[in-house]
Amino acid sequence: MKVFAYPLWIIYRIWFYILVLIPILILFPFLIVSISNEKWYPFFFKLARIWSKFILIGMGFGWKINGKLDLEKGKSYMFIANHVSMIDVMLMLVCIKNNPFVFVGKKELTKIPLFGFFYKHTCIIVDRSDSNSRKQVYLSAKKKLDSGLSVCIFPEGLVPEEDVVLANFKDGAFRLAINHQIPIIPLSFLDNKKRFSYTFFSGRPGLLRVLPHIKIETKGLKPLDAQSIKKEAFDVIYNSLIKVESK
Repeated sequence: MKVFAYPLWIIYRIWFYILVLIPILILFPFLIVSISNEKWYPFFFKLARIWSKFILIGMGFGWKINGKLDLEKGKSYMFIANHVSMIDVMLMLVCIKNNPFVFVGKKELTKIPLFGFFYKHTCIIVDRSDSNSRKQVYLSAKKKLDSGLSVCIFPEGLVPEEDVVLANFKDGAFRLAINHQIPIIPLSFLDNKKRFSYTFFSGRPGLLRVLPHIKIETKGLKPLDAQSIKKEAFDVIYNSLIKVESK
C-alpha cells in the first residue's frame, strides 16, 4: 500500500516548501521594514506568527496546547522543546503569543533561498564547528535579552534518528538561562514526528499537541547548577514523550 502513497507524500512535501515561500513573497515589503531596525523585532515576530499559521493550516495541521503556559507579558524566558521536525519552528511561534523570542539556530539554514536571508537577520546563528561562534551566541543572546526579548533553543542541538525518543541535551540553553537568571519553559511537541518527520516518505495532516511543563526557575542558581536543571528539563520532556509512544 505504501508504494501507492509515495506520489502523495512527494506532493505533500513539495506543498510544504511552497507554503513556506508564499507568505514570505506576499509579506516581503513588511518583512524588510521589520528587520531594518532591531527595535521593530516585535513587529517581525507578529509577521512570523502569521507565516507559521499559514503553513500549519495549509498543511492540514491543527494545534492544541494541553495545559496552561504560565507566562508574564513582557518578561524574558528561555523556551526549549524536543526537535523532531521542520514544523517545530512554526509550532513554537504559534504557541508563544505575547513574549517575542529569537531562535538560536544552526548556520546551515542561512543557505536556504529567501528564507535564509530573514533567518540570518533575525536569529542568533551558531556554527557548531567553530568555538568562537559558540561564544558569540552568549553575547548575542545577552543583547536580545537586555532588549526585553526571550530566547528559544532546541537543546538536543540536532534532529535525532527516528528511533530516538529524545537525544541528550547540550548545556547552552541552561547556562544562558542561569547567566541571565530567566525562567526555563520546557515544552513537549507530542505529534510532530508522527505528522511531519524528516523522513521524506512520511507525514499526514492532523492535530499537533503541545504539552507545556512547569517552568524551571533559575534565580539564585550558579553555573554549576546547569547540569541539574538540564537533567530536570530532559526528564520531564522525555517522560511525556514516552507516555505518548507507549499508547
